[in-house]
Amino acid sequence: MGGQVEVPTVGVEEEFLLTDPGTGAPAPKNTEVAATAERAGIDLQLELTSCQVETSSTVHSEIGELLTELRTSRRRVAECAADHDVRLLAVAVPPTVPAGYPVTDTPRYQRIAHTFGMIAHEQGLCGCHVHVGVPDRETAVAVSNHVRPWLPMLLALTANSAIYRGSETGYASWRSILWRRWPSAGPPPYFSSVDDYDRIVATMRASGSILDNKMIYWDIRPSESFPTVEIRVSDVPATAEESALLAALIRGIVMTGRARIAQGEPAPPVPSEVLRAAYWNSAHSGLDGDGLDPVDGRVLPHRELLAELVAHLEPALRASGDVSFVTGAIEAVSARGNGARRQLAAMRARGEVADVVAALAAATLEGCD
Repeated sequence: MGGQVEVPTVGVEEEFLLTDPGTGAPAPKNTEVAATAERAGIDLQLELTSCQVETSSTVHSEIGELLTELRTSRRRVAECAADHDVRLLAVAVPPTVPAGYPVTDTPRYQRIAHTFGMIAHEQGLCGCHVHVGVPDRETAVAVSNHVRPWLPMLLALTANSAIYRGSETGYASWRSILWRRWPSAGPPPYFSSVDDYDRIVATMRASGSILDNKMIYWDIRPSESFPTVEIRVSDVPATAEESALLAALIRGIVMTGRARIAQGEPAPPVPSEVLRAAYWNSAHSGLDGDGLDPVDGRVLPHRELLAELVAHLEPALRASGDVSFVTGAIEAVSARGNGARRQLAAMRARGEVADVVAALAAATLEGCD
């Protein structure tokens, strides 16, 4: 790979829904589950609504080790949830009809709820965030321009929110559609520099459209807490293996972007309107339908675009040792389906949302024994 860069570390944050094991409805017990997890040595983060928790992996160089941790983490957190008679689901929106989404009782979350109203009170959305190590914020902002064109493909691959309120939404990722109601969410702008990034963020804070820098919900951002670039476009994947696949691909994209930066190659300046159109295609059809290549405007099946992505990343995947894992994991998800396809298959078999919940519960702990 020209302009070779070292293989960076990677970490993953997964958000999960806590549900009633009988009805599948969201269960507002995140503080109780987090307290039990803390006693077991597990650090669970509370999310905006009290029916959600978030896990954070340690930093890894090897994707195989990351996958092992993700599987162990899902199993252990599911056990903590079961202690409070709730079930852990890796799903991006509740498939059942929720009674509501009580906001977690912390000062920051209550302030967000007061300021943003129904957007916050109808949250209950679960994503997956991948952190890739970078030297500094300047690199994080520069590489984000190279990652932007691939965001729709990553969304299609991990789509896991086809059923909501007991009905088919007509979208593979309904979370993506709902998430973009936030004024700072969705595809990031094309930034000319880190100063450009900081100016835009400062303007958003001054306007009140964000309350603090942690409310920058763009699908790529320099992390506020770690020396990483954070990619957050994905639904929480149905399985731990799909989360590890996402991490491997994102690391490859970041490595490829950094190599091109080192060679002085500019990122393609994809217009925001075109990128949003590609997002819509990915959210609508998911992995099993057509997608839009935002760089050249071609409309192709997402599977072909995914194959092009893997070919584009081949030097980086070779350098990281991830070629075999990525190839096998893509073959597996293509054969059995991602979360969206699993949900639709379960729903269409008998028209029972309980079957969707059961399929999601099985996928959440698939391979986690």
